Amino acid sequence: MKKFRAVLTLFPPQFDTQDISEVGKRTENFNATVSSIKSTRVCLKGPLVSDSSFDLTDLATLNFKLHKKLDLFATVSLINSLDGIKFLSKSQNIVNGLAIAIIRQRTEGEYSAIEHETVKGVVENLKITTSKKAEQIARYAFDFAVKNGRKEVCCVHKANIMKLGDGLFMKTCARVSKEYPNIKYTDMIVDNACMQMVSNPHQFDVIVTPNLYGNVLTNVASGLVGGAGVVPSYSVSDTCMVYEPAGIYAHHTAVGKNAANPTAMILCAALMADHMGYKMESKRIVEAVKKTYRVGKVITTDVGGFATTDEFTGTVIENM
Repeated sequence: MKKFRAVLTLFPPQFDTQDISEVGKRTENFNATVSSIKSTRVCLKGPLVSDSSFDLTDLATLNFKLHKKLDLFATVSLINSLDGIKFLSKSQNIVNGLAIAIIRQRTEGEYSAIEHETVKGVVENLKITTSKKAEQIARYAFDFAVKNGRKEVCCVHKANIMKLGDGLFMKTCARVSKEYPNIKYTDMIVDNACMQMVSNPHQFDVIVTPNLYGNVLTNVASGLVGGAGVVPSYSVSDTCMVYEPAGIYAHHTAVGKNAANPTAMILCAALMADHMGYKMESKRIVEAVKKTYRVGKVITTDVGGFATTDEFTGTVIENM
């Protein structure tokens, strides 16, 4: 943590540190954490791994509670290729030049935590879709495309089967798209989108999708650029921004081993710096990460190297 914070010395944030986790049942600071984020309006957040004990008395995870309480309605995952990450697997070369933004709705859909057992052995899990939230995420996706010079927004759905819920989402995206005539609009069924993501990922620019599909597609796309450890993301409400790595699994398996890839977290810090107005400092952090990968001498095991978390972070600091 000390070395990671050294990355942030280029600009002067003052941290209000909060510690919450389902692992170890460290949940007593949840309300204080929410209050802190509301006060600062900017948060740099580590991965919250759900406890494997599956507490059935509280179906909502800490992650979901945090997004719901703060109304973090959109999560943007930035899938970008990094020169120096040369493989997808031991036998397959990776494609270069990917720059995909996956924007998922975070407060509705399959992760609403509304489920119950009606009779013994029969569980109903409710997937909630509202036109208000669908329009909100669709409009955010198109605004993101305009602001960032993107050319196309693709709505990913399963409206051929879930005709009402996903149908509402798709129709809302199509309606909103008419207000953005300079942005090309397409839609794609989620199973086809997964296949296309692997076989022809360069066709995607901005993807807007309900909650679960966005989670799946983010992890599939992350595998194309080196894994969850290199993909940053951020979640958005009307009043605050929360920056966190896009995937938790690479970090979960490396907990306490000084082996996790800190790239995603460092890039999240750079995104946060840019949002706070420290644009030159943000650029320096990003360029230092890129240089570390281009040189390729000090990279972590998940992307083919042998470095520890501290060694990689120290090299990024040196490159700044």
